[in-house]
Amino acid sequence: MSAGSGFPLVYVRGFAGGTPGIDKAVTDPFYGFNEGSTHVRVGSGDEPLFYQFEGPLLRLLADHDYQILVEGGQTAYLDRHDRVPPTSIWVHRFYDVSADTWGTSPQDFSLENAARDLLGLIRTLQQKTGAPRVHLVAHSMGGLICRCLLQKIIPDEGGDPRDHVEKLFTYGTPHGGIAFDVGFGTLERLRDALGIEGADIFGPHRMYEYLTPEAQRDPGGPPEGWQAREMPTGPGALPLDKVMCVVGTDSSDYDVALGLSADAVGVRSDGLVQIENAYVPGAHRAYVHRSHSGRYGLVNSEEAYQSLRRFLFGDLRVDADLVGHRLPGADQDTTWQAEVRLSVRGLPVVLHERLAAHWCPLQLSAPGDDGSTDGAVRLATTFLSSRLPPAGTDTLRFSLQLRVLAVRQGQHRLFTFRDHLEQVRDFDDTLIVDVTPSDAAPSARAAWNSRIPGSIRDYEAAGPSLLDENPEPGTWTALVPLPPAASAAPLLGEGACVRLTVTAWG
Repeated sequence: MSAGSGFPLVYVRGFAGGTPGIDKAVTDPFYGFNEGSTHVRVGSGDEPLFYQFEGPLLRLLADHDYQILVEGGQTAYLDRHDRVPPTSIWVHRFYDVSADTWGTSPQDFSLENAARDLLGLIRTLQQKTGAPRVHLVAHSMGGLICRCLLQKIIPDEGGDPRDHVEKLFTYGTPHGGIAFDVGFGTLERLRDALGIEGADIFGPHRMYEYLTPEAQRDPGGPPEGWQAREMPTGPGALPLDKVMCVVGTDSSDYDVALGLSADAVGVRSDGLVQIENAYVPGAHRAYVHRSHSGRYGLVNSEEAYQSLRRFLFGDLRVDADLVGHRLPGADQDTTWQAEVRLSVRGLPVVLHERLAAHWCPLQLSAPGDDGSTDGAVRLATTFLSSRLPPAGTDTLRFSLQLRVLAVRQGQHRLFTFRDHLEQVRDFDDTLIVDVTPSDAAPSARAAWNSRIPGSIRDYEAAGPSLLDENPEPGTWTALVPLPPAASAAPLLGEGACVRLTVTAWG
């Protein structure tokens, strides 16, 4: 059984809009989480080949032995059974009471009520499965329902979120609200004032109401500096280490956002949620080039699913940080950026990619919340499972492509192309990392692609493991120097390294 499989999994869907959208949502037995996607790939002879992703629900049944227990309805099933297996999947059907397809008067949708009903479902599952907590998996507005539960509903009752929720995973949730690139704020003010189809829940005033405990809420509205996307920390709060946010970066594949073209939200988005609003600072993140929803959206992607299953059920966590670097020529006209791609052996997709072309490179000159107190820049975090190595090997391999580039602007902040070569980076290499799990402590080997002779497919790491430079038990840390192309002056300096930290996860 996978680590983490002792917890029921509850899906929480996103915003459906007005009554027609709600009616459409409730006619789907699984609120859309059952949908998959099909892609066309290029075969060896340039012929088209289809690649199918079956959808997250079906894959969880096959990959982790979960069950979907309905038999006419979730509520009816729970009423008829005193004991339910913990390895079960449930859909929080909060929209059912707001549909008018039943011949009764629908209730107005309330995000707070949806969060209260979610707590009721969780308590029922805890009682009937014997599981101490549940995993929450949410798309879009569903993540805000989960945060309302964690930050307001449970604290208002005097409870502790850690008594009910083990981990929270969000796809494209507008943790910082929804803003537009056009209108100079007019569209947001109209949305929040008129509350068209309930869309004011994505504005700061309503978000402050349902994300703030009653005892702490200012009746005058959010105080200056309040940030919707920040979750509380410390005692009585779900640790940020237990939260992961998948951020979409493809705005072109999403047609309509709240009745407006995706162009209104801007290119730095998934078509509905802007990139900087789609994550909680301090939580884990994965960036994927997918749109907010639709047949080829985040939920319907293999990329996000593979991050989901490793975050929920993996047993190793690996952090990769850029440390000891210095930036040459960093001045008011030059900024330095990094691009990263992370892949895990055996998967047909890239799990995490932050590219300039996708409007989300890492800013090395001003790292913001990608940096840490010791000057390190977080390149990526990946979760691995010792239960999932490819056949014939006991090592877990992943690759981290790192590219560094300078962006130069001259007078009037216009781009300078005098010494520019399009698509050529100042540094471009890929770190191949092999992690060997062990009951005592994991070990790892690593090599840069530029130093591996022949094909990576035929490469097997040889020689001693990297030295563990962290005496703390349970944490394995090693420094991998950048190759001469990056470490030599005048690029990132001789002390530039990728710091790998491996810890147990579960």
